Amino acid sequence: MPPFVYRITKYDPADRDERGHYTGAEDTVSDHGPVEEAYLAAIAAFAEAAGIDRLEIREPQIGGFVHFGLEPQVDGYGLTGLFPAGPAGFHDGALVPIGVGLELVRAMLRDNGAWCRLEAGGAFAVHVGWDQYLYIGSKLPCEPALARTRTLGLFPERVDASPYDFAPDDPAYVQRPADADFWARLHWTVSAHRAVFLEEVFAVNASQWHRLTRDTIETVRSKLAPRSQLAVWPDLLTDVDTAVAALPHEGLVEIVWEDEDGQITSTVVDETQFEAVTSQLATARAAGVVSMYAGEDLPLFTAVLPDSDGVLRARWQTEPTPSDRDWAFLKTLRRGQLVTGTVTSIASFGVTFVDIGGFTAMINIPELSWRPFNHPSDVVNVGQEVTAEVLDVDMVWERVPLSLRAVQEDPWPQVAQRIGEVVIGPVTKIVPFGVFVRIEDREDGFQGLVHTSELDESSRDVAEVGDALTVKIIDVDLARRRIALSHVQAGSSGTQSQPRD
Repeated sequence: MPPFVYRITKYDPADRDERGHYTGAEDTVSDHGPVEEAYLAAIAAFAEAAGIDRLEIREPQIGGFVHFGLEPQVDGYGLTGLFPAGPAGFHDGALVPIGVGLELVRAMLRDNGAWCRLEAGGAFAVHVGWDQYLYIGSKLPCEPALARTRTLGLFPERVDASPYDFAPDDPAYVQRPADADFWARLHWTVSAHRAVFLEEVFAVNASQWHRLTRDTIETVRSKLAPRSQLAVWPDLLTDVDTAVAALPHEGLVEIVWEDEDGQITSTVVDETQFEAVTSQLATARAAGVVSMYAGEDLPLFTAVLPDSDGVLRARWQTEPTPSDRDWAFLKTLRRGQLVTGTVTSIASFGVTFVDIGGFTAMINIPELSWRPFNHPSDVVNVGQEVTAEVLDVDMVWERVPLSLRAVQEDPWPQVAQRIGEVVIGPVTKIVPFGVFVRIEDREDGFQGLVHTSELDESSRDVAEVGDALTVKIIDVDLARRRIALSHVQAGSSGTQSQPRD
């Protein structure tokens, strides 16, 4: 709210008890007459004094979410005729002239089923609350408007803040924007699933559903209401009977179905309406059931549409899915960052998985160690805590490759300094083009190749795995991580040593 905040009501402050409760005779619903018009005239006076001719709709809500009086909802929620393009025009960020803004206030005063905050940046704001309580905020004191409000028979009171100021449900929650990474992931998800459903929520309790295939993603994207909340769901079940069988015994659910013409319909019902709705599904070609309770039937992932300039101004908070939580964690990571985690498993194909703060990262075989090993379990064990370097952060595939060897000292430059040294080491492997000999006295010691051309005839024929062979280090290729050896016959000149660390 701007700095000057006023509570405006039809209730005389003199008619309040010591607890501040109103004890007068005024009704808490709109009179649909002169008092209602007085409220609207007061708002118009404040807007004129503040120099405001347009208002922005914020956090719109439709039907049953907020009730500020006792009146029943009406068809169209009081929005009929206000948005020529249809209900989706009642979206967050929509700019409306003061006249339309006043009609929205009228609908809220009458509790017609629609509610929103009306704002003009940090300069002006209008909130409608319980029992005909109106809150106006302005960057200016607006003394003429205060005087006008009093002559209208209303009572303005200066207050510190509006109780209807926006406050996030979870201040620590990071919104996921529908940015380039989101759409790339959506394309990948559609390719993997062939089709998914996109739920477009343009106002609380008001949504549209779209079936996405590779051919329809961009068309649907171009028609989404600004600042919509988006939720990506698996495709509907073509076995409608199975979908119906998924209905709970009781509770609130949203049923989504696609008819034979491809028209998608959704409705929120409870157990008293299940029978009536399921009869409508008789001709549906696909259907699905989504629980309306927090924590149940979460979508694959969610996002909020940014404005056309890429800035995320919508304040919606979607219920985070596991994918959303992963995304929020990935936003905290950077390439080259050191992370500590616990080894959770070693896959049969060699990849090691590490839990880093609830997210599973992976270490590919080459990144486990500079030194040779036969199996990842020779380097790490399940349950072991390790520190590794982040090699990359893939926001689309939501993958984080790590490197354990990046935090270890590279021993290869030291090996390169040993060129010309003669050592005695065991044969570790025999191949058609030569033999491998370990040149360090340790199980994970480096091995070099003695090419067949570097072996004398007797060694070619009798060398076996485990035999000790005297070799000379003739080359170390740091780029390809390879060591070339030559066989040194007994009695040849040169400094000999046992393999060393």
